[in-house]
Amino acid sequence: LSDTDTLRRDPLWQLACSDARGTTPLAQDRPSQATLSRLLTCLGRCDNIDAVHEGLLRLVIWRLTALKNGERPKQLTLDIDGLPIEVHGHQGGSAYHGLYGARIYSPLVASLAETGDMVGGLLREGNAGPAENADTWIPHLVRRLNESTGAQVRVRIDAGFTDNATLEALEECDIEYLGRLRSHSGLQKLAAPHLKRPPGRPPEQPREWCHDLEYQAGSWSAPRRVVLVVQERPDDLLLHAFFLVTNLGKFDWPPEKVLALYRKRGSAEAHMGEVKSALDVHLSSTDRGASTVQDVMARNEVSLLLSLYAYQVLHGLRCLLERQTRQGWSLSRMREQVLKVTATLRLHARRITVHLGAAADKWWPTLLKGLPKLTALS
Repeated sequence: LSDTDTLRRDPLWQLACSDARGTTPLAQDRPSQATLSRLLTCLGRCDNIDAVHEGLLRLVIWRLTALKNGERPKQLTLDIDGLPIEVHGHQGGSAYHGLYGARIYSPLVASLAETGDMVGGLLREGNAGPAENADTWIPHLVRRLNESTGAQVRVRIDAGFTDNATLEALEECDIEYLGRLRSHSGLQKLAAPHLKRPPGRPPEQPREWCHDLEYQAGSWSAPRRVVLVVQERPDDLLLHAFFLVTNLGKFDWPPEKVLALYRKRGSAEAHMGEVKSALDVHLSSTDRGASTVQDVMARNEVSLLLSLYAYQVLHGLRCLLERQTRQGWSLSRMREQVLKVTATLRLHARRITVHLGAAADKWWPTLLKGLPKLTALS
C-alpha cells in the first residue's frame, strides 16, 4: 500500500484501471490507501478469502493450459515449503523466531517446481511448527488440483514435513509423496552396512549409490519405504548418506528415479527465492482496522495471496517471452528490461495517445506477438 498515493495520480495507472472511453479515466479518482486497506479487510472475511485462494488456483490452471490450446497436464508434482516473512511490528500472530533473529510470520507456500507456478499460500503464526496445518492443507490443495485439471498429483516435501501426521494424511487420501528424512541414530544404524566402498581404486568422479530399504520410526504405525542415498565426496574419506521416504511403487519408481525426482525440488526453492527477492513480499506492521488476532492474520493472508497473484502474472509473461525468445528470463530481468519503460501521454480531441520509450522497442514487439496465442481466462 505504500505506493498507493503516488500511483493513484499516475495517468497510465488511471487508464489501466478503467474501462471508460475517452479522457474519462484521467478524471476518475483511483482508490486511496484507506480504501485499499478496507479492501484487504473485506477480502479477509471468511466468505471472501476462500474465493481469493480459489482465484489463485484458477490463474495457475489457466497459465498451464493457455499456451497448449486448453490441453491439461496429466501429472503434477506439488512442492510445499515454508516462507518465513519478517515483520516490523507486533501485530497479532507474529512471533520472535530465534533461527531468523526477528519477528516473523511462518506461511506455507505450495508451488509446481517443474512449471514455476505458485499454487497457494497459507499464513501461520510465527511460532508455528514446520508441519503445522500441513496434514489438512496439502490434501485439500491436491484434491482441488485434481478436480480442476484431472491430473495425477504427487507431493514433494522436505524434512520439515515428513512427520507421521502429514504422511498418514497423505496416505489416507491415496496421495503419492516423497520427502527427505532427518538423519538420526536409528537411520544411521540402518545405513551402516551400506556405507562401504567397493574394492578397487575409486574413479576420478565421485560415485553415488541408492538402496531400497524399509524402516519404521517409533511414531509410525507401520513400516515405510526409505531410499538410502550414499555419496562419495571429493577429499573426504567418509561416505555421506541421506534418506528419502516415499510411497511411490518400487516397480515404476526404482530408487535412482525417486532420487532424480526429489532433486527437482531445487527448482522450487529457486522460484521461492524469486518470490521474496523480486516481489519484496511484506505484510502489514499494524493491527489498525482489525479487532482480533484472526482478523489481523486474515488481512495479512490476503496480502500474501495478492503477492502470489503478482508473481503469477509476472511468471506468465516470463514464460511467454521465454517461448518467443528461446532464452531464460528471471523475474528481476523481466521487470528491469521489459516492464520498466518510459511513456508519454498526448491528449487531442478527447483522444489519448500513449507513446512508449525506445526501451520498449527491444522486447515489447516480441512479447505482443505471443499474446494472441493465449486462450481467454474464464
